[in-house]
Amino acid sequence: MSTTHNRPQKIMIIGAGPAGLACAEYLSQYNIDKNGNLISPLKFDIKIYEQKTSAGRKFLMAGKTGLNISHNEDFAQFIQRYDHVQALQEILNDYHAPQIMQWMQGLGIEPYIGSSGRIFPVEMKAAPLLRAWLKRLIAQGVKLYYQQQCQQIDGNQVQILDLKNQQLKTIDFDQLVLACGGASWSRLGSDGRWQQWLDKDEIAPLQASNVGVLKAWSSFMQPYFGQPLKRVQAWSTLSDKHFGEMVISHYGLEGGLVYRCQRGLRLQYNEIQQATLYIDLLPDIDQKTLLDKLLQYGQNKKLSLNTQWQKLGLDKTKIALLRDIVDKKDWSNAEKMQQHIKQLAIKIDGFRPMDEAISCAGGVKFSYLHADLSLKRQSNIYLCGEMLDWDAPTGGYLLTACLATGRHVAKHISTK
Repeated sequence: MSTTHNRPQKIMIIGAGPAGLACAEYLSQYNIDKNGNLISPLKFDIKIYEQKTSAGRKFLMAGKTGLNISHNEDFAQFIQRYDHVQALQEILNDYHAPQIMQWMQGLGIEPYIGSSGRIFPVEMKAAPLLRAWLKRLIAQGVKLYYQQQCQQIDGNQVQILDLKNQQLKTIDFDQLVLACGGASWSRLGSDGRWQQWLDKDEIAPLQASNVGVLKAWSSFMQPYFGQPLKRVQAWSTLSDKHFGEMVISHYGLEGGLVYRCQRGLRLQYNEIQQATLYIDLLPDIDQKTLLDKLLQYGQNKKLSLNTQWQKLGLDKTKIALLRDIVDKKDWSNAEKMQQHIKQLAIKIDGFRPMDEAISCAGGVKFSYLHADLSLKRQSNIYLCGEMLDWDAPTGGYLLTACLATGRHVAKHISTK
């Protein structure tokens, strides 16, 4: 939609998370001259409406353990971390790790690439980056309004509830960008209430992703709750093998390695209401070497089973897991124990609730969107970030896609 009488385009963004802020940042660069001063009139009148009391609350929460903002790996491998590769490939190829590191440096935040390829700020904190980001947005003419909750979209108008005084107001827009997050961590703003503004057919059901899996342990495992399983390999029948670590919880298992396998586990569970997670407890030892050692140690009657397993390289937590999962009659059988150690089968009973999930799968289907991520039924309404129907594990992939889709929307708006 073009402007008339030299009037700025009214850009309304719902949600002050990474996707919404990235969209605003790209558009607002057109509001400044080569010296960094605001032009008059502005090209884009950009207003962000956020229902919480501040911006980027989930972003800040993610940064509490070190803000993993992207992942520096070959793009051919990087893109395969996502489902819906075809819909995301061009968007992410245009903006991923190299561009994100350059953006961080432009904000005065030095990036750091860890040994695993994950990208962090050197300070390992989200707050300094967010402060610098918001400062730039304000300098480029972006206005942020907090405690403003979207109630309804009607044509080219949005009904907003001011949560401070409970007053309703109607606001016109030229272009509307929905960047409302998914439905996980609702206390931080991603509550999924945006689903009521869209048709049910447009939305793939939201499901918890990057969340702990349920497994009923015996009382024997209680002392090991909170203990990590380090240097293991895990997979499901519908997911590739991944190396890393996970944590034994009172409810089951959690951690990055579990999340890497989650898409396959969820697909299997949705189909048969059960899923199996396989774990190689000693991935650095091949099967033949392991069997030879088990046979050798088993011949020494002075060695207890615990000592035999410790000599293999199994720590106390891995041994406890074997004892809890494996039938006792197999413990002294070298051939069977070799199989259990290299492919321990853990039956998954389900997943922790959505509100504990780091992210969610499902969302607005790409089939209902144009390539610029606008709705086919109303082309001046765009969607970006986690409310789109894509899924990825932790490791910087989530934030990268939010930033990239927000910028993708803005690039297309900027040409209208």
